Amino acid sequence: MNHPPVVEWTEDEQVRTARWRSENGARPPRRIVVADDRTRADEAYRLACEGTALLWRGDFHNARQLLTALARRVDRRPRKAAPADVTEAFHLHRAAQNQRARILGMLLIPLSADLAVPLHRAPDVREACTRAYGPPDGTELPAGATGDTATLVSLRELLALIGANEWRRKGVEIPALGGDRIHPHYGVFSPARGEYVDLVAGAPLPGRELAFDIGTGTGVLASVLARRGVRRIVATDQDPRALACARENTERLGVADQVEVVEADLFPAGRAPLVVCNPPWVPAKPTSPVEYAVYDPGNRMLHGFLTGLADHLTPGGEGWLILSDLAEHLGLRSRDELLDAVARGGLTVLGRLDIAPRHPRARDTSDPLHVARAAEVTSLWRLGAAE
Repeated sequence: MNHPPVVEWTEDEQVRTARWRSENGARPPRRIVVADDRTRADEAYRLACEGTALLWRGDFHNARQLLTALARRVDRRPRKAAPADVTEAFHLHRAAQNQRARILGMLLIPLSADLAVPLHRAPDVREACTRAYGPPDGTELPAGATGDTATLVSLRELLALIGANEWRRKGVEIPALGGDRIHPHYGVFSPARGEYVDLVAGAPLPGRELAFDIGTGTGVLASVLARRGVRRIVATDQDPRALACARENTERLGVADQVEVVEADLFPAGRAPLVVCNPPWVPAKPTSPVEYAVYDPGNRMLHGFLTGLADHLTPGGEGWLILSDLAEHLGLRSRDELLDAVARGGLTVLGRLDIAPRHPRARDTSDPLHVARAAEVTSLWRLGAAE
């Protein structure tokens, strides 16, 4: 059994300990000092930049204000002129994002043994924490811990949990589902960008008997195929959160009888006339578990899909690869590399459907990656087994 890391600090002249929790994979802070409503933003910023975390003991709303003040100080730091090379700009942008996350992650909030926040004016976060972390397990607290400070989390992550829980409650409206909603779980990629969903909703179906949805996530594409009349869909994923999320969404949408959600690394057993995959679009290293839906190191999932697709298609079947060309505009993958991978998989291109991005970042000229985002096109590549 893996035990959560333990952090240690001195408070009221006593050594205290607590479990450390980070769904983003952040390492436990080595140094922790206590902070409260008297702590000034400049001092907090200096400590955070030096790698010292601040355990908040004041008013919860004041902690949120301090986090905002820290963000302003991070964002107004002098920045180097944007490099001419777009690939270098991407890596510098990622490095700046990681540095920002590290500094803002230094403001910590205590959680009690029942996952409540024992601070004045704190919201009830128990549902959000339970959905992300699981229910309190009742394990023994480390020596020096107390029930009201059983676990420490970063305020930034806690606010993300709260926001994710609201998205899960409200859901994301999907026009391709007639306006019905998909309810993403924490850590499962939300279909807020609907271009790829619209492509699957509009592409001509090669058949309606059976389809595989590889890496189903929320189950949105499997649900769209079910609504289009595909009689049986096998939806796969490896992430337990995604599997639970897809099952809940297909049940909510009334298509659970058509969609079987199974745990698998890419393909299920057998062959199908239609195999759909929307892999992460950018071949870069994720810096946290939640980034695996966006970044695919070494194009692992993309190449795995292309390598195994021909063996999972029925004669005359199609594989639908839904992929943005953002990586091409960032210099991280070329079109020739993609087409070579298609050919090496024993596949041929039957056709392609394209759609331009609609998200606001494509029009944000202040974004350091604006040129690449503005040129981005998302495509549904119709692939068949080469003869």
